[in-house]
Amino acid sequence: MGEKEKSPDVNKLDVASTCEERPRWDNKAQYLLTCIGFAVGVGNVWRFPYLCQIYGGGAFLIPYLIALVFEGLPLLYLELAIGQRLRMGSIGVWNSISPYLGGVGLASMLVSFLVCLFYNTILAWVLWYFFHSFQEPLPWSHCPLNTNHTGYVKECEESTPVNYFWYRETLNITARVESSGSLQWWMVLSLASAWAIVYICFIRGIETIGKAVYITATFPYLVLTIFLVRALTLPGATVGLTYLFTPQWETLKNPRVWLDAATQIFFSLSLAFGGLIAFSSYNPLKNDCERDTIIVGCINSATSLYASIPIFAILGFKANSNYNTCMNRNILSLTNTFEIGDQNITTENYQEWLSYLNTTYPVTVSSLHLRHCNLQTFLDQSASGTGLAFIVFTEAVIEMPGSQVWAVLFFIMLFSLGLSSMFGNLEGVLTPLLDLQLVPRWMPKELFTGLICLLCFALALIFTLGSGNYWLEIFNTYVGSLPFLVIAFFEIIAVIYVYGIKRFNEDVEFMIGRRPNLFWQVCWRVVSPLMLLVVFLAYVTVQAQEHPTYPAWNPSYVDFPQADMQPYPGWVFAVCVLLTVVPCIIIPLVAAYRLAQFLHRRCSTHQPHPNPYLIQGSSPDM
Repeated sequence: MGEKEKSPDVNKLDVASTCEERPRWDNKAQYLLTCIGFAVGVGNVWRFPYLCQIYGGGAFLIPYLIALVFEGLPLLYLELAIGQRLRMGSIGVWNSISPYLGGVGLASMLVSFLVCLFYNTILAWVLWYFFHSFQEPLPWSHCPLNTNHTGYVKECEESTPVNYFWYRETLNITARVESSGSLQWWMVLSLASAWAIVYICFIRGIETIGKAVYITATFPYLVLTIFLVRALTLPGATVGLTYLFTPQWETLKNPRVWLDAATQIFFSLSLAFGGLIAFSSYNPLKNDCERDTIIVGCINSATSLYASIPIFAILGFKANSNYNTCMNRNILSLTNTFEIGDQNITTENYQEWLSYLNTTYPVTVSSLHLRHCNLQTFLDQSASGTGLAFIVFTEAVIEMPGSQVWAVLFFIMLFSLGLSSMFGNLEGVLTPLLDLQLVPRWMPKELFTGLICLLCFALALIFTLGSGNYWLEIFNTYVGSLPFLVIAFFEIIAVIYVYGIKRFNEDVEFMIGRRPNLFWQVCWRVVSPLMLLVVFLAYVTVQAQEHPTYPAWNPSYVDFPQADMQPYPGWVFAVCVLLTVVPCIIIPLVAAYRLAQFLHRRCSTHQPHPNPYLIQGSSPDM
């Protein structure tokens, strides 16, 4: 560590002194870019705009900002500070504070591992689309011919070329989650490529990550800016932006808005993964972690808003194009059916002509089955996640001049965002294992990292099956939800009420030269834990009232191409429950195991209870 100065109450046992050989960042920029890249992921592009769309546009920013200030930033500060002070990964940190809290670190590591499995599958999909973005025309812009070359594939004609390319050419999806299908070889190759890229960037830990983030954390902003300039010039862009930023205040009465805002800011900052704790542990001991918190938190939220502008401008362009296409088809049907003389039906006088013809020839007009064309309806066709990236956006790109260029840029941006987040996810797995010295001394770190990546690749093959998309949604929904709330709640309780708020304040003062102000104190002691508890109870209540279903892509469904909503089979729902419960139950199980160990030693040797706290000689501040 190279420093003899100690913070108060740490003279007897300073964990930092045991980590002198720990790697360090080359410079502060690498650390900040890595944390920003971890926090800023694909969710900023395809989740935040979706929530703004369905929850009243600008009105959604109110609960979002409240959650950022009173929940997100205090927890981010806590993770960065405790990781920097104790200089360990997630398992080492919580074990050091109290052996009974070792399950918190194990839960973080398990959740990060499970997230790695499905998150890198998304990068495999992005690579697949990226490879096809160089074709002229784009393969999702037209339907393929059937086997007899007598027409187009029926499934494609009944849906759209974009849907067909996603569900059939990419996923080759089954009609039910219980029908696994076979491994799709092209997806296996894409997944292998994605893991190979992650391994190359991660091969020497922060030495190679620190170099990679110069590109992966900054390139998305360049692409977003290019998209912003181009999107604002598209016809219909102002319609999309107006839709986004027009507040619908009545939506704030819906409690689900506040719940989604709280969970969005929580997951957007990548809290409770363990990756941020690991990254901050490579910092110098004297580093201003409070300033880092403000920088990372504000940039993350600003990126979400910045990404929403080009996204909604493009969605407005798509809605405008769909509206004009709908109107032109109706006009063509009317002009081909009726003699209208020298006058033409246009979008401006369409309603007048339709009213006149409906009055004069109602039976004939009814037989034409004209579509109901409404711009607001097209704008309301919201999509999140994979639906936004691989369906809505790809359909909009087709209509843009130079569509190949925009497709390439978009998928490079998504891959860069996802790759930066993967660094944090994988760091949340590797650092705790290395800190616990579970790796044989004869095994190089590069080999161990490779074995972990290989294991993740092998387990993630489930997502390359015909039912893989269904399983990915299950993992995303049930792993990336409740466990993080539970882990974060125990984190803040561990630091403030076990490690002790007084000792933690002294550590922060030792590191940054000033004590945390009153705002941080109130949030840590009361506001943040209370918000986490309320969000947890609200989430459980909402989930308990809903019977879990999933949208199946079923060409034989009566209302195809609409989603065939199916309930999860019993055994699949049991897997969903396990994915939610297992990471959470680890925490009390480890505590019970440690207590059993203590009682066993006490009964057999009559030894006194060892002090479970990191710092000897003082009791925690309650």
